[in-house]
Amino acid sequence: MKTAFVTGASSGIGRATAVALAGAGFQLVISGRRRERLEALAAELAGVPVYILVFDVRDRAAVDAAVTDLPAEFQAIEVLINNAGGAHGLNPIQAGDPADWDQMLDSNVRGLLNVTHALLPGMTARQRGFILNVGSVAGHEAYANGNVYCASKAAVAMLTKTMRLDLLPLGIKVAEVNPGAVETEFSQVRFKGDAARAAKVYEGFEPLRAEDVAEIIVFMVTRPARVTIAEVLVLAGAQGAATTIVRK
Repeated sequence: MKTAFVTGASSGIGRATAVALAGAGFQLVISGRRRERLEALAAELAGVPVYILVFDVRDRAAVDAAVTDLPAEFQAIEVLINNAGGAHGLNPIQAGDPADWDQMLDSNVRGLLNVTHALLPGMTARQRGFILNVGSVAGHEAYANGNVYCASKAAVAMLTKTMRLDLLPLGIKVAEVNPGAVETEFSQVRFKGDAARAAKVYEGFEPLRAEDVAEIIVFMVTRPARVTIAEVLVLAGAQGAATTIVRK
């Protein structure tokens, strides 16, 4: 049974991806900051070997310690899903909160690097593995007030491309999935718990579901060795670009 490591597995795309990978025959290492949610997910996946890690991806020492202490049966990570991260605030740059900027850069970029760095020694020693980074349409096109979030996801896009080149000779695949409008807790986090404002983001059209993205991720990481689906952009049916959405 192959092992997949999913960050940000306590909700949204991360949680849905963990469920989908379990259904595809993987055993799981699931990580996040909310233990109770991870335990609930593990209980839901009864019968599938699951190991829980509770840490913040921004804390490199905590990431390293957690990976070092993995039980032997979970150490051979075949697939890493770098999903943890998010958006904080939606303001023009002159009204932005530097604390929000730090949160996005540290989780979306440094967090991805921290987890990848911790798992790469094992992958390079085995000369195989698959790293899939969850980016965003925001990393490929700018939109008003998106500034630092767009920049952080653009960094993910470029990191994915350069990691793929660096790791190609070592037999490690690297790819990226870029979702558009997905109805998860994303907007509630962005608007700091303002449920009414978050709900307006998805009014008048049917957004993607986390399960839609998870299905694509599982397809990408289970292709034969001769195939690399390097990059996928997935939009809602009513969405033509980041902020171009037909609403009824």
